[in-house]
Amino acid sequence: MRSTSARLALAVTASFLFAFVLLGAGVYLAVSTLLTSDVREVIRADVGGLLDIYHDDGRKGLVAEIASRADAPDDPDAQYAVVTDAGRILAGTFSRLPPGLSRAPRWIELRERDLDEGSVSRVIANVQQLRDGDVLLTGLQTHNQDRFLALMLRTALAGLLVAATLGALIGWLTTRWVARRLRSLDDTAAQVGAGELALRARVDGSDDAFDRVARRFNGMLDRIGDLLDGVRHATDHIAHDLRTPLTRLRNRLDRMRVEAGDAASPQARTLDAAIAETDQLLQSFGALLRLARIEAQSPPDGHAPVDLQPLVADAIELYAPIAAERGIALEADAMPARVRGDADQLFQLLVNLLDNAIKFAPSTSRVQIALRAVAHAVELDVADHGAGIPEAQRERVFDRFARLESHRSSPGTGLGLSLARAIVLRHEGRIALLDNAPGLRVRITLPGA
Repeated sequence: MRSTSARLALAVTASFLFAFVLLGAGVYLAVSTLLTSDVREVIRADVGGLLDIYHDDGRKGLVAEIASRADAPDDPDAQYAVVTDAGRILAGTFSRLPPGLSRAPRWIELRERDLDEGSVSRVIANVQQLRDGDVLLTGLQTHNQDRFLALMLRTALAGLLVAATLGALIGWLTTRWVARRLRSLDDTAAQVGAGELALRARVDGSDDAFDRVARRFNGMLDRIGDLLDGVRHATDHIAHDLRTPLTRLRNRLDRMRVEAGDAASPQARTLDAAIAETDQLLQSFGALLRLARIEAQSPPDGHAPVDLQPLVADAIELYAPIAAERGIALEADAMPARVRGDADQLFQLLVNLLDNAIKFAPSTSRVQIALRAVAHAVELDVADHGAGIPEAQRERVFDRFARLESHRSSPGTGLGLSLARAIVLRHEGRIALLDNAPGLRVRITLPGA
């Protein structure tokens, strides 16, 4: 009930019901007032006729007229009474009088029992004082009007139930519509956060609040994309421009190392360290350039299908000696699975994942590779039993040169997972880092061929 959508549904339903109740109450009051006014007009006309008889024939003529009407009523709903000063009814059809009947002209309401139906009905009556101190009471039973108002009330209650149902339905549909518009934006944000930076929120051209938010969101993504492209281009240019002088530097250091001769001399050890660091720099620049080329390529729609099972076998064969040196067992459960893509890049993806898994797996442990086809897709899992990556850091490790503090001293460029994600995204797939309890499980999902 704390959610915005639930509160919106309740607000729409309550507003719908309030409007219906307000309208129904207004109609009921107007009809009731109109019916009462009509009854009073009929009574006024009847009172006028009786007063004319009284003026012409006096009390005797009025009592005779009312007695005649009581014996043979023209209107069974009409009620009459002539009441003396002492409160005695001289003639009439009223079974009882209201207590403390005033002689002042006014309108009153009584409750009379309907002898035919055995029910109590409402009587609207007019009080008129006569010259000799008597009171003329003229009324009309309103059971027909009351039945009509009761029918209106029952109909209104049934309509209220229908209105409540419609209000709830409209509220639910409204929240569904709002949630669907927001879910589209949320799904886009989630996929962009997962690395699919080329995605944009859907814009329907309605120019409503959701459409404007989607345009703002897309503009923000365009700006972020421009900034990231600027950073990538600067990094790629630096890598390209420095690669040649670094290669020349490495060749000069190699010649100096040959001239130094004895490998145990301090000069030779210093040159060996410098060559190793230069090789590391060249490796980083090479990885940067490969990453730039992959990111600039379009999806491999026109490529032939590639079976990943032989690629997994080749990657395991390549890393088996390295794993054996540390007593790490490589376990594979690979079934035939075909994807459409670049075989060299897919092999590079497998190599990077295996390299990371073996690097961070403890000695005498296992690294497991699983390949399976599921529902028009292919899933590849590479799992180790090392320290793993904290959940809060799992997105950050895909950034270029990002490394955890605990892995700073380990060899590597910090570009392995960046390169892996670039290959996966180019092949229109997804990459996720999961907990292997203990260790890390990297799951790759690619569209099946």
